[in-house]
Amino acid sequence: MRAFTNRTARTSALVGAVAAAGLLLTACGGDGAAPSASAASPSATAAAPGSAASPAPAPGPFNDADVLFAQMMIPHHEQALEMARLADGRAEDADVKKLVAAIERAQDPEIRTMRAWLEGWDRPESADNGSDHGGGHGGGHGSGSGMAGMMSEQDMKRLAAAEGKEFDRAFAELMIAHHEGAVAMAEDERKKGLNATAKKLADDVVRTQSAEVAELRKILDRL
Repeated sequence: MRAFTNRTARTSALVGAVAAAGLLLTACGGDGAAPSASAASPSATAAAPGSAASPAPAPGPFNDADVLFAQMMIPHHEQALEMARLADGRAEDADVKKLVAAIERAQDPEIRTMRAWLEGWDRPESADNGSDHGGGHGGGHGSGSGMAGMMSEQDMKRLAAAEGKEFDRAFAELMIAHHEGAVAMAEDERKKGLNATAKKLADDVVRTQSAEVAELRKILDRL
């Protein structure tokens, strides 16, 4: 009887020790469940800023061509948006209005994206290269150098003064030159750039704006 009692006591002590160890491990997160849950929290928290509304820096290596592409394309896109805004109350053609909406939809987010790249790369937004940003759209807009395809102040005044079919025609003419300049710069990035994300955006610019140039030419032919 005494032996049975001793065995019972030892068993109870062992069960108690195992239970205590289990409580200690749970408190310390030693079972692996707590760390994995807590490790997921930062990711979940970071998901909101990393949404489409908050572009992230371009991952991976980059070179001077990538930086220059973003620095030049930001003001180029900004002028395209300025031209598109002039269509409000001036444009008459339905297809011109559709293209205006498409330009605004695509280029405003791309500006935010490229600004995020430059911030992540610790580079300034402006390229201090001494190029003439107001040299007009004629001549050299296919070269891919400088601010290719940028409108002059005179071009912008002409567009702002036009209405109806006259606006539609001027918009199509000027946006064709502007888009061709953007395509030339994007093709330059595809050749010389290093960063995969920047080169992907350059691919998108070439594809999208080349298609829009073709559409603008069709509009111009029938106006």
